[in-house]
Parts: sequence; structure tokens; C-alpha cells
Amino acid sequence: MKRWGFVGLLALMACGPESPTQGLARGQACPGVVVGEATSRQGLDATLPSRGQSNGRMPVIIRFHRGSQTRASHVTSAGANLTRGTGAKVSAVFRNIPAVAARVTPLERLLLEKSELVESIEEDQRWSSQGLPPALTLPVRASAPSASPSNEYSEGLRLVQAPEVWDADGDGVLDPGAPTGEGVRVCVIDSGLDLDHPEFQGAVVGSHDFLEDDDDATDKSNQGEWGQGHGTHVAGIIGARLGQGGIAGPRPGTGDMVGVAPGASLLIARVLDPQGYTQMSYVFSALEWCESQGARIVSLSLGGGSPTRNSVEVFKAALDHGMLVVAAAGNQGGPVVYPASDPSVLAVGAVDADERRASFSSMGNALGLMAPGVDVLSTFPRGLGTFAEMSVNDMIPMSRSLLYSPTGNALGRLVDCGLGDSLDSCEGATCDGFVAYVHPGAVPVDQAMSNVMMQGARAVIFGNEDAPAGGAAAILSLPRRGRWAPAVSVNQATGTMLRQRLGTFARLSLVPVDYAYLSGTSMSAPFVSGVAALLWSAHPTLTPQQVRETLEASARDLGTPGKDPVFGHGLVRARDALQRVP
Repeated sequence: MKRWGFVGLLALMACGPESPTQGLARGQACPGVVVGEATSRQGLDATLPSRGQSNGRMPVIIRFHRGSQTRASHVTSAGANLTRGTGAKVSAVFRNIPAVAARVTPLERLLLEKSELVESIEEDQRWSSQGLPPALTLPVRASAPSASPSNEYSEGLRLVQAPEVWDADGDGVLDPGAPTGEGVRVCVIDSGLDLDHPEFQGAVVGSHDFLEDDDDATDKSNQGEWGQGHGTHVAGIIGARLGQGGIAGPRPGTGDMVGVAPGASLLIARVLDPQGYTQMSYVFSALEWCESQGARIVSLSLGGGSPTRNSVEVFKAALDHGMLVVAAAGNQGGPVVYPASDPSVLAVGAVDADERRASFSSMGNALGLMAPGVDVLSTFPRGLGTFAEMSVNDMIPMSRSLLYSPTGNALGRLVDCGLGDSLDSCEGATCDGFVAYVHPGAVPVDQAMSNVMMQGARAVIFGNEDAPAGGAAAILSLPRRGRWAPAVSVNQATGTMLRQRLGTFARLSLVPVDYAYLSGTSMSAPFVSGVAALLWSAHPTLTPQQVRETLEASARDLGTPGKDPVFGHGLVRARDALQRVP
């Protein structure tokens, strides 16, 4: 389906003050409504000028011949000089493989291909984050506030047994001498981080931005635009500190969290642009940087390319040099994506809170482990997360803010807007404002939002009619730019209740917080990275292969007994892994 939207902000005519309750003619829009802006994904050509296609130059990786006894770095140095001599623009020189990344014109490529020193020239592949795409509707379980001494212990954290390792008595305080990840460096190759988030104070020991080639790995573009928050979310799952919370929801259990390894040291490598894309060469450079910084674990919640000789050697070198690379298996539901499918990489799929495989989680023989990846609470750039509370009459039903929804308060009659697929979808809409109830899925979320806003909606509720019985909320997202009304999603039970109360008044209150719920195998991989950090913290002499084998052997078997292509070895478990090592 073609994605519909507006280029720029569309200013429509306002309802005149002399007729504030004027009804709409079918298919007409309320005058004066300012509606959202469709985001255009310009991708790497706009955001990664150093390695993206520019002025007719294509990004490539050039590999050079070397003898069996010749060090890759020596060959690469000579090859870099050769490449520059043709006029090509070298953007990265690798140590672990005899190759460079460069931008070349067709003529420069032809000259290089004729050189006896050049072994191959391949495309510098485009990879992307493995969080769920914005328009995907995903059923998730609604959970009650925790009754734990610490409200920071999320469902996912408990599922992987992390608190049982460092808070065995359950008092909400780290046990003296317990493994917390202390002494272990985990390198997060992702979109960067909100470095000033309270959860990470004292956690980050090094950072580098490979997009802008500096040491400020903040998840922002040169123009100051925040990225998707992906890297901040991933890093929080690994190493958010206990008792260092940011701004959370107003009620207990509605926000704030702690990572799987709250004592681990984080290395932050920014390679994803604000749209969530990167190129393979950036990841190669980041892996070598992680190694130089003493990382034991690399967390990769990105992928989507295909294996090449260069990539296979890069990941094998990382393993041989003492790093365990953990990667997201992918969200396509099909075969495990690359590089998670690489033999030197540990691939992680996603389960929900009931240990069921997420429908989006990729499968195959390359799958190693499973971890929580559905409706995962973690850190988000400060103030860009949103906590929602809704009231209808005297009821306060569960609701979930749409990702990137604006904050604010709204009050209005509850109007059924059907699928939100046209300008006449809202029955009895008036320009004085109302709260729209929409059944999602027929059109993209931003299109449905625009349609109902133009009919006068001042807030929007998305129902989830196809969720399993027992209740679920939908994870939905708005474009980060533009003018939108506050919007939430509700579970099946709440949707049924709201349809019975159409015409009554509903109130929505959305406040900014420093946390968010996201889903995807992007969220699963850092759970395994955190458990690996706990294991290495307790047993620092283990090799990467021994850590991997221990995690796989101690996993909770799911599905068919033994390793299978749906669940791999099963659900990662921290306490069981530590108990397995003598």
C-alpha cells in the first residue's frame, strides 16, 4: 500500500467562532486544522555523506591480495595508498581484514579492478536497526504495577533471572559481592545514546560517533535532531543503573527500570543514522574500535545484509580476539538475518512475557537463544517517552501512548471513527472537537490520524480488536515530525468498554517521561548481552566460546526438546548459567 501523507505542514481553514458546534458535511475537513507532516526517509545519501553515494561516487569495500604470512594491516596500508592514487575517497582503513572502505566513480573502480593488488570490490551494504517498523500493530500483554521492593524490576528482567543473581534476597539492593557485570565492558553498536540520561551516570566509559567521526556518540544528527532512541533503549536493557531513575510515570510501576548487568561498563559506538540505517563498513570500523577499547561483548541490534568474505573474516576476528558478538535475529519472521546468522555471532530471537515466540521473530538453524522482545520497558531519550492516562466517566482503563505522541491533555465526546480511512469516517463529528476511537490496520497510523484530526478530533484512541482474549495493547508509532494530536492505544477489553460508551466524555493526559516500551529482536539481543556480562563478571577467565556454550546449555528449553529452528536452545537464564560453571 502506498504510504499517504503531507509534504510539509498543511494548514486548513478553522471552524468559525460563530458556529463552534457546526457539524461536518460528509468528506469535508474542519477549517484551520494543522495536521502532521509525513516523514521522508532520505536515508544514507542525506545523513551519511562521508560514505553514502555522492557526486556519482558509490560506497564500496575494496579487498587486497595478501600472502599467507603478510599482516592485513600492512597490505591495507599499501592498498589505501593505491586507492587514493586513483582519486577515490578512502573513508576507513581496516586492521583485521586487508580492505578499505571508499567512495569511487565508475572510472576509479575500473582502474582499481585492473590492479594486481586488488582482490575484489563489493558493495558497502546497507543495514538497519531491528526494532519494529512504525506502522506494525503488535499484541502485547498488559501488566500490573510490580509489588517488588524495587519497582525497577521489569517482567523481562525477571524472565531472564537477573535479579536472582545480584539481588537474591529481593530487597531491592545489590547484594555485596554478587556478579553485576562489574569489570566487563559491553560495546553497544547502535544509534548512540542520551549520554546525560540519569540511568547511565557512571556507566559509560568510552564513546565514538562513526557517522560524524568524533567522540560524542549522542543519538543526534549534526542538525540537532534526535534519532529514534533505539540505542538508548538497547543500552538501558544491558546496563541501566539501579536506583538512578529518570522521570517516569506518575504511578508506581509505570516507569523506571534497571538493566540486566547494572555494574557493567558501556562503550557506545554510534553507527545508525536518525532513520535507523547504516552501512556495513561503519560496523566493521566500530567492531575494531570496540576491540581496541577492551570490550568483551558486542551488542548488535542491527542487520539485514548478506555474508561476504570480508564480513565473515571481520566477525571471526572479533571472536578470535576475545569478543562475543550478540546480534538480533531479525523481525521478518523468516530466516535469521545477517550478521546474526554468521557462524561467529550469537543470534537472538524474541519471546513475549509468557515465553511464546513473537510472531515477527526470525527463525532457522542459525538461531541460538531467545530473550524478551515484546513490549520491553527501557530507557529513552529524556522527555521523548510518553506516559498516558485515560479516564472515561469514573473508570481509568489501561492505555499505552503511541511512540512519539505529543504530550498534553484532551477532553471530548467519544466518537467512533471506524477505520479512520477517509474524511467521512467519524460518525457525528463536529469541529468543536472530540476524542476519536479508531480501529487500526486499514491505513498507516499517520494517515488515520490525519483523517480524524481533519474531522475535528483533538485526541485519538486506537483499539486492538484482533488481540487475543484477555487483553492486549497495540504498539503503534507516529512520525517524529509534524503536528499530531495526543494518541494512545488500548487493549481488547478496554476497546469493548469504550464502544459501549460512545457519546460519553473521555479525558486523556499524556506526560513526557524518560522511558518507553519497544518491541523487536533489537530488544532481545541486549538481554543476552547483559546475561553474558554477568557470567563473565563471575568467571572472567572464560573464553567467548565458553560463555556462549554455557548460555546455550543452561537456557530454558522451549518448544521441541533440544535445539530447534523456532526457539534455538531456548530462553536465556542468568542464574542457571552461573550455576552451570563450576
